[in-house]
Amino acid sequence: MNLLDSAWRLSPSDLTFLASECPRCLWNKLAGNLPRPRAPFPRIFTALDLATKRFFAGKRTEKIAPELRPGKVLFADRWVRSGPIYVSGHARPVLIAGRFDSVVKFDDGTYGVLDYKTATPKDAHIAIYSRQVHAYTTALEHAAPGNLSLKPVTQLGLLVVEPAEMIAVKGAVAYKGLPHWVEIERNDAGFMAFLGEVVDLLEEPSPPEPNPQCQFCDYVMNGVLAHLATGARCENSEAPGGPLAQGRISVSGW
Repeated sequence: MNLLDSAWRLSPSDLTFLASECPRCLWNKLAGNLPRPRAPFPRIFTALDLATKRFFAGKRTEKIAPELRPGKVLFADRWVRSGPIYVSGHARPVLIAGRFDSVVKFDDGTYGVLDYKTATPKDAHIAIYSRQVHAYTTALEHAAPGNLSLKPVTQLGLLVVEPAEMIAVKGAVAYKGLPHWVEIERNDAGFMAFLGEVVDLLEEPSPPEPNPQCQFCDYVMNGVLAHLATGARCENSEAPGGPLAQGRISVSGW
């Protein structure tokens, strides 16, 4: 089999959120082909995200945040796809694909990766968001042929625009907030070590124990599957040909 055909296909959002939420859910999605059902995403956040990207598109960094190097917002909401990335100790490569918020082109010809947030992140969450911007950076600097390729990336961070108050604007109302820049130090070695931990997890032959705080795993393991198994036993489904005997119902399957 071609190694690229068997590559681990990772998204920045999985590396950022799912990897921090529950190792079992991550394994089930990527190694077990059993993703969580999609949860509805509130329209207000989609609208805020789109409005933020449109507002900052094409703007000079001096008008956004003084901590940003001189330059201009060049791209917004673009897909990136990496070529094969090989993690030390593993033959099976990783491919990263996702859609970033914005990329800045600095006046010196280098680039910056920005991710917009609508709330100031806690210190503990900045390390998690670091994975997100590092994933985009890795995909941009190691792009697959025919995909967006930008390098070098010299600044990473979060641009936080948290609504602070509502104001009247020419017969309408608007949320007002000051942009706040959160610098993220580039750490390629740390990100590759994290990728190694993810691949170690995915190459396990069976799903790991869930995060005890994972509500979805609790719902599946102690709710749905337990209910199905109980109902199956009531129907004497352990008899030859029944659902339990055929392996169609398993409390340990998730």
